[in-house]
Amino acid sequence: MTPDVNLGDALSTVRADQPLVNCLTNAVTVNEVANVTLNWGGLPVMSDDEREVGDMVAIADGCLLNMGTISERGEETMVTAGRAANEHGVPVVVDPVGVGATPTRSRVADRLLTDIDVSVVNGNYGEITALAGDDADVRGVESVGEYADIAASATAVAEATGAVVVASGEVDIVATEERAYSVDVGDEMLATVVGTGCMLGVTLAVFAAAMDDDEAAALAGTTAFGLAGEAAADGAYGEYAGPASFETAFRDAVADFDGGDADAGDRISSVATE
Repeated sequence: MTPDVNLGDALSTVRADQPLVNCLTNAVTVNEVANVTLNWGGLPVMSDDEREVGDMVAIADGCLLNMGTISERGEETMVTAGRAANEHGVPVVVDPVGVGATPTRSRVADRLLTDIDVSVVNGNYGEITALAGDDADVRGVESVGEYADIAASATAVAEATGAVVVASGEVDIVATEERAYSVDVGDEMLATVVGTGCMLGVTLAVFAAAMDDDEAAALAGTTAFGLAGEAAADGAYGEYAGPASFETAFRDAVADFDGGDADAGDRISSVATE
């Protein structure tokens, strides 16, 4: 059964609530993550000091843990933030960037997903496949190779973690323990901009912070993100000459997106996982 995803209602909820999202993200994309949070209607805070992060998360509505530039200090801070989020009922999104590329990243990802009750896991095809314990080709933080069984891998990660899992790729997959959906949105221009995976991660954190249902939030956030990318690529927010100007158009599309004319149901399909 295809879920009823009303993007207009989801966006209205986000923008009415203005959820505060504490983002522990990487040094490469911190500006992009903060701005996209604001563009959706959320409020970003980038507290990453272990001395205060627990207090900041306690007053936040959402928490993003992104492993992009992991360090020993950063690992401990993320664990502290995640535990504080669990204590105060704040939904946690984990973006296990580069998991499978090195033993350190795999160990840190396992610790986050074991020690913390996570609402949503966001990763590319290779990262989600690596989390499922299957062969994945992750070079640095990029996914390469073919992943014909990605829906099954995403479902396996959902079963292991209890989280909703978003696997981003040519067609995005959103999976729970019981079911999986393909979300056919987006444009190839999104892949030309460093950090769109991180921006998707915080998008999911914003929607999860404002909505009561993690599955609905993941579907709405994934769909809205991709449709904004399509609008930017179609030139609805000005002509672009390449990746840099496309990123500007994309952020304008996010800020203006209301979901009113988008039929999300046509883009979401149930998929078999066996």
